[in-house]
Parts: sequence; C-alpha cells; structure tokens
Amino acid sequence: MTRQKSGKPSVAIIGTRGYPSYYGGFETAVRKLAPYLVDEGWDVTVYGRPGSTRDGDPERDPRVTTRVTHGLETKSLSTLTYGLTAILDAVRRKPDVALIMNVANGFWLPLLKLRGIPTLVNVDGIEWERAKWGRLAKAVFRWGAKTTAWWADELVFDAHEIGRRWKADFGRDGVFIPYGGDPATDLPLEAELTHRGYALVVARFVPENTVLEFIEAAPLITETHDVVIVGSSGYGGDIEERVSQLASANPRIHWLGHVSDDSRLFALWQHAGVYFHGHSVGGTNPALVQAMMLGAPIVARDTVYNREVLGDGARLVESDSASIAAAVSEVLKSPSTQEQLSGAAVARGRSHYAWPSVLSEYVQAMRSTAK
Repeated sequence: MTRQKSGKPSVAIIGTRGYPSYYGGFETAVRKLAPYLVDEGWDVTVYGRPGSTRDGDPERDPRVTTRVTHGLETKSLSTLTYGLTAILDAVRRKPDVALIMNVANGFWLPLLKLRGIPTLVNVDGIEWERAKWGRLAKAVFRWGAKTTAWWADELVFDAHEIGRRWKADFGRDGVFIPYGGDPATDLPLEAELTHRGYALVVARFVPENTVLEFIEAAPLITETHDVVIVGSSGYGGDIEERVSQLASANPRIHWLGHVSDDSRLFALWQHAGVYFHGHSVGGTNPALVQAMMLGAPIVARDTVYNREVLGDGARLVESDSASIAAAVSEVLKSPSTQEQLSGAAVARGRSHYAWPSVLSEYVQAMRSTAK
C-alpha cells in the first residue's frame, strides 16, 4: 500500500451526497464511517454535491476532507454525472483505495483501475428491480452492476441475500457488511401523541415501499389509534398528493414530511406503538435497523430481506392493505405484544447490527483491498 506524505493510508469515499448528509442509508453510513476511519489513522476525503450539507453542522468532523464536484440534477443522470466528476478528481489525487457507493458508478471504475487505485464497492440493493425507475434507469443500473462485477476489486453486500443474488447473476463473491443502528436514552414524546399509542411509517414515497397499501390501511387503523407518516417523494407526485389529502381530511393522521433531525426521528421510533416497514427491494435497510435498536414494535412486509434482518423480532405480513391494517391494529391493542416485540427487536439489533462492529469490518475490508 502506498502512503500519502502524511504517512497515513488514504481513502476517497465516492457516491454519496456528501459529509455530513442525511439523505439516505449511504449518507448515514458515511457519517459514522468517516470520523471512525480518521480515528483509525486514515486520511479521509468524502466527495459530495453542492448544497447537500449544512454549514456549521455540529456532526461535521473537521479532520474529514470534503470535496464538492458537479453534475446534472436529474432523476436518471445525477448519480452517473456526479460519480464521474468525483472519480475524475480522485484519479488526479490517487488515494490508496476508493470506497464507492452505488453500482451506477461501475461505468467509471476502469478510470480508477487504469490509475492503479483499488476499489471497494458497496453494491446496495437490486436497483434495477425498483418500480420507481423507468426502463432507461433500470437498464443503467443493470449495466452498472455488470461493469462493477467486471472491474471492482472487492464488493460489499449489506445482506446475505444480496450476496446470493450477485453470485447467481454475476458470478462475484464479496464481503458481508450490514448497516448499523444507534441505541438511545429516553427521548421526548412528539406533541399530540401518546407513548405506544400510534402507528408509524418512515419511507420514501415509492411503490416498492408499500406506501400506497399502508395509506389505504390508515383509515382503518385510525378508528382506534393515530397514524404518523414520515417521508415524501422529493418531487411531488400521486402518492404525495394522496397522503396530503388523507392527512387534511383525518385529524388522526399526521404527515410530517421528510424528517432530517435524527433526535426527532429516533423519538418517533422509540415511542411508536407499531412501526410498519414496507420496503420490499434492497438488503439490510438502515431505517429498519435503527427502529430495532430503539425498541419499536415492528410489523413488516414479508420479504426475504426483512426476514433476514428481523429474524423472530417482528410480525411479518402480506402486502395488501387489509392484512396491514389487521396486523398493525392487533399489536396496537396489545401492550404485552408490544413489549415482547420491542424486546426482541432490541436484542436482535444489538447482537447483529451495532455500529462498532460494522465500522470495524469496513476498515478491515479497505485494508485488504488496498494491499
């Protein structure tokens, strides 16, 4: 492994919106990983996009170098174009290893290979199966996955099932590193809500997150309990309009939009009577792991990914609105069931998804890749 002038190993983290950013799972991982790597003796540079971080953010570690590059702000091309400009900058600076998030950046891996920069790629979920993407975007992700399989030095899978798919589809193995979650002390209850007295959903408004089915179930749930909806599409659309209309017509439905304040979001999970997790495409979901660590009683859509993460720590249901309403209402009406599910979720979260072990595995994988 070569060394920077400082004598430290160096890493460029590419493919997120920046540091510290609160957009999604990749950004959460980087908020944890970047300062941890510095503590472990690395020079760390995180690439990002204009306007994606907050000036004066107290979570920013000044030891982490941040670099902003430019791209096209479109739904289909933003990841590709920002990834390209970040990789071109990294090629010039030549870190000892590049940690790449998202297979859409696989198209540009040959540039790093030609420069002699080893790459560790977190492949995320099976993006080309997400309903939110059109035909062109799905094709881009599929080809990005193929080029990642050809050119990446090492792969990271956040779920064993993702690893199985990559082995079957592309003939590549990799290392399993999931997302982590944070425990929390007692947090304040949101105004107008009661402890264990509401159902909560936290999701982007896309079809594969079962948002439509949940909002169809919501009026049935509100016959006895409140419903809290956290999330948005980010660009309007039919689902967002339906949620807005539903919240306006029903005082027991609280739509909070996107919540970037971790303390507020963690409190919502901690006090929820049920957290419904409807994500169906992907591996280990960061929101699900965090809900587990905070002791939310969980009702989840029955998928291979959710079964892997939750084990026996949740109620699993089919994705139709009637099944969702019945399962959520049953748990809300039973304090003993809530207590049992809460304890099971915390126990599984702490044993399988604690951040210290997750971050340690990233460091080991980067050291191995950079040799």
